[in-house]
Amino acid sequence: MVGSASMALAMTAPGQTAAIALFVEPLSTSLNVSRSSVALAYSIGSLAGALVVPLLGKLLDRFGPRRVMAAIGLCFGATLLAAGTVTEFIGLTSAFVGIRIGGQAALSLVATTVVAMYMQRHKGLATGIVSAIGTSAISLAPLALEQLIGDLGWRAVLQLQGWAVLAITVPVALFVLPRRVRSDGEAATNVRPANPWSGDDAGSGTPAREHGTLADWTLRDASRTPVFWVVVSGGGVCSLITTALMFHQVSLLGERGLSMTEAAANFVPQLVAGLLASLLVGWSADHIGDRALVIVIMVVLALTTLTAGWVRPGWTAVAYGVALGACTGGVRTLKGVAFGDCFGLGHLGTLRGVMHSVVIGASALGPLVLALGRGWSNSYQEALAVLFVLPVLVAAAACAVKPPRHARVARPHDRSL
Repeated sequence: MVGSASMALAMTAPGQTAAIALFVEPLSTSLNVSRSSVALAYSIGSLAGALVVPLLGKLLDRFGPRRVMAAIGLCFGATLLAAGTVTEFIGLTSAFVGIRIGGQAALSLVATTVVAMYMQRHKGLATGIVSAIGTSAISLAPLALEQLIGDLGWRAVLQLQGWAVLAITVPVALFVLPRRVRSDGEAATNVRPANPWSGDDAGSGTPAREHGTLADWTLRDASRTPVFWVVVSGGGVCSLITTALMFHQVSLLGERGLSMTEAAANFVPQLVAGLLASLLVGWSADHIGDRALVIVIMVVLALTTLTAGWVRPGWTAVAYGVALGACTGGVRTLKGVAFGDCFGLGHLGTLRGVMHSVVIGASALGPLVLALGRGWSNSYQEALAVLFVLPVLVAAAACAVKPPRHARVARPHDRSL
């Protein structure tokens, strides 16, 4: 399961920002459109992914990860093949819509949900390993793509990526993933309390199972609990801030005295810290409550955001990169394990779909928010001081939130929202 999910997450690389960034200049030159037009097409694609992914979550609950992953692989691969033939802005926008939905939204959602749906034990550690391997592949992909684009051209490379997605994702889905998701009876041997935020259910000791039936919360029921909104808000805030900081990294660190080369090199400690944080948070999620992890990650994110406007060349810049990478990797893993323990597996795809929708939408807005803030004050410091408040509020909410007293028991016919 870990290998299959890791492979699927790695195959999202063509739809991720790191890989797409290498195509911006070739697309602008070849199609005779401005860079701002390419950015607009990219933003439209990102927002489309945010709107569509909740529906994909419902399909994941209904049809299971095996069939959904195969279908997404076919559509994503076909989209990349078609993207290599675009000749104008409308075609480019359509291609970005398909690429962002297929890569960043749909395939990423399935890859991070497979572990929770199939595995019984050590789900946190397994999710951390998947996140670490997948993130490594996504981060290293641009190194190979840059050379390929120079040798073969952007059209051929897009289509090469399409064939790779088809050749890897579809066979993995059809021939590696089991046909059957683990049942309630199989999950009973490793069921966790209905209150993963403190280990026991507010002193009642009520488990997440009543009368032998796993408590599967619908989206309507889960959205009425503060736990749901704390996790969603934490993911959204982290996505908004980290995307903004990474997008403007060269400019932001340049303002603090770092050269362009030094600012670009700061991605290295971010990558290493992200990988280590993914594994650490994954392991910790199997042993301690999710609330403690949310609080720690939000506190680190708040300090990272506040100090980003005051770093200097040297060890403070390296420490900033480590902290930023740790936040990114930690939250990516945490959001992959939290909902399964809180609300069961019956509607996990739908719940994760909402989570991914917020994360993707926030990632599309983050760079714009920070850019506008700098434009108003001619410095990043004031904007960062305002953004600092967001993770502080999430951390405070995580400290104050009360978990649900009892999990709602799903009935056989209750599969709707």
